[in-house]
Amino acid sequence: MSHRRDPDGHHDVIVVGVGGVGSATAYHLARRGLDVLGVEQYDVPHAMGSSHGSTRIIRRAQHEGPSYVPLVERAYELWRELQTRTGRELLYVTGSVHAGAPGTDVVDDVRRACEANGVEYEPLSADETNERFPGYDLPGEFEAVYQADGGFLDCEQCLVAHVEAAHAEGATIRGRERVLEWSETGDGVRVRTDKGRYTADELVLTAGPWTRELLPSLGEQAVPIRALMTWLQPKKPELFVPERFPVFVIRDEDEGGYGFPVHDVPGFKFGRSGENREVVDPDRMDPEPTTAEEELHRRFAERFFPEGAGPTLSLRTCLQAHSADEDFVLGRAPGHDAVTVGAGFTGHGFKFASVTGEILADLTTRGETDHEISSHSIDRL
Repeated sequence: MSHRRDPDGHHDVIVVGVGGVGSATAYHLARRGLDVLGVEQYDVPHAMGSSHGSTRIIRRAQHEGPSYVPLVERAYELWRELQTRTGRELLYVTGSVHAGAPGTDVVDDVRRACEANGVEYEPLSADETNERFPGYDLPGEFEAVYQADGGFLDCEQCLVAHVEAAHAEGATIRGRERVLEWSETGDGVRVRTDKGRYTADELVLTAGPWTRELLPSLGEQAVPIRALMTWLQPKKPELFVPERFPVFVIRDEDEGGYGFPVHDVPGFKFGRSGENREVVDPDRMDPEPTTAEEELHRRFAERFFPEGAGPTLSLRTCLQAHSADEDFVLGRAPGHDAVTVGAGFTGHGFKFASVTGEILADLTTRGETDHEISSHSIDRL
């Protein structure tokens, strides 16, 4: 790949979508000496996609499968490198708890993933969990796994840090500029936005829920899902500080959720996860939470975290992009010679953004990566 710097608009790589993964990709490409242009349709950062709301979980315990553990190990390394480089505090270690009712798979899945990768963990009963972490009130029949290295990322600060580091390496990031169309030219790509025209040797699409607009052939691998984040005032705030409240993933037969200690903004933050996913048009989604959604979330908190279930402080919607099999989609876009895509991060991809940025930079510059991504490769589709 050439390393040209052209004031008339030619770049080595154009990255479309500068959210969590796009900002990391722009940084990893720029630090390799490439002339990088990042184009984002909203502000940098913004609250329209998947990379806002103060916190995102990071955990070595991966109930999604053993293949995720080596990726998250590298993500931890890269987040800490970024912290050192920028001086921003990005990663907070609280420990993580996975808990489930009998008959749910989450605890067994976590154990298998940890054991397959040599990750130490501690099995806990519901009573042991509640005694150690009094903000929790798990039902007596639940079982749990505690892993000491889990925690959370300050997601907006992570995105800012990647953009700052990309800037320091010479990248240009253009916010409030929407891509209208793009095409391959035989020796690269041409991109037209609502503000200009650009050419490049390579194109990277990290557009989250907008991937299906830019690459319709991958429409089923980036399905836009509307999700809700909730913050409640704890009745006993001292139980929900990071030193006493690990991040969590909980599954029951008919509901589940994930959550965090208090950080950055007032309130105990959590979200619900379930099968009733609302598919939306990302440009026409109603961002206003409903009273019914609030009540559903409050019931979850009242059941599992009653000391956290005080008055509602904040409700915010979030857009996620889900792949068909819930694994990531990374690789060369089918039928294209100069287009790499990162998509389908399925609501849990932010923790991996530092390493998926590195992987997408590998795939763009070398056509391959040393990371094991067979379960996430676009070739599986």
